[in-house]
Amino acid sequence: MTVQRWLSEPLARDVASALERLAAAPGVQHVAVMPDVHLAEHVCVGTVLGTTEWIYPQAVGGDIGCGMAAAPIRGEAAALDAAAAARLFDCLREAVPPVRRPQPTDAGLPALADRELSRRLQRDLAVEFGTLGRGNHFLELQCDEHGGLWLAVHSGSRALGPALRDHHLARGEAVGKGLVALAVAGPGREYLADCALAEAFAQQNRRAIGTAAAAVLAAELGWQVDFAGWFESSHNHVRAECHDGRALWVHRKGASPAGAGQLAIVPGSMGSATFHVEGRGVAAALASCAHGAGRALARGAAARAITVRDLERSMAGVYFERQLAPRLRDEAPAAYKDIGAVMRAQRELVRIVRRLRPLLAYKAV
Repeated sequence: MTVQRWLSEPLARDVASALERLAAAPGVQHVAVMPDVHLAEHVCVGTVLGTTEWIYPQAVGGDIGCGMAAAPIRGEAAALDAAAAARLFDCLREAVPPVRRPQPTDAGLPALADRELSRRLQRDLAVEFGTLGRGNHFLELQCDEHGGLWLAVHSGSRALGPALRDHHLARGEAVGKGLVALAVAGPGREYLADCALAEAFAQQNRRAIGTAAAAVLAAELGWQVDFAGWFESSHNHVRAECHDGRALWVHRKGASPAGAGQLAIVPGSMGSATFHVEGRGVAAALASCAHGAGRALARGAAARAITVRDLERSMAGVYFERQLAPRLRDEAPAAYKDIGAVMRAQRELVRIVRRLRPLLAYKAV
């Protein structure tokens, strides 16, 4: 069993212990640790896992299919001032609700393996489709080094992912300290099928968010989102892949695919840079890279350590909803690792295509 590491800082003891437990689990052939790695329940975020006959839902996480999308914008940055930003926030909260829509809409979810779960989720997702979600999910307007404008969307499968994780974990086998596995030849088949549906739903959700945001930008600023340039990548999934001649089930939990020439998006925080990158296809990393900066502080610790004034200082030059600052402290730049250090640590894994700075950050609380 092989563990490969690309680190931006020494591993914390609890993170190292979690990785050791995962590496010793049945069927695990390869573990790749990304530079944004940080502690999470059972399997650390920033971990890539290759297995053979077992599937580990905890190595995908709850927000199955969560990922990033980006598209270029045709417009003049000068049109975005404080008054325009205020209008945009008002319009975005209506067009891209944070958590729930006031009226149901067609979520377009195909039937899942379990009919009762499918029926319940159809009802829940009808009011969540096209919504952003809380936590680290966001919609941003960004500017690259050449003055080009970009739309960025970070969201996932909403209620679908956690429901599928919990449903399938209940059907798995305990194989270690807190770890649950599904046999590929048994219940793992249904989990894999449901994961594919969740990933497709998450893609549709990001596109719906992008489409709604594009209408707002056109109406308020005259900006046009160029959907021909839209690209995205999921960072919570499991897929059948081949690396160094080995057929593996590759699980990524907070890690992006980075095959040779494959585009990915690596955000920092709501006040720091985002990078568009091109993968180098490094087999030892299971052709993966970091999915972001990674948390430096857990949410509770960040909320205690970071003041509203700290957040406002770190967001200088970025429009955000200041009335939400008390509830956004756990998303402040100081709650995240240095994205520059993360990018330096993964130079072997990706090539930087462009660096972007945030102009406006829209988040749910």
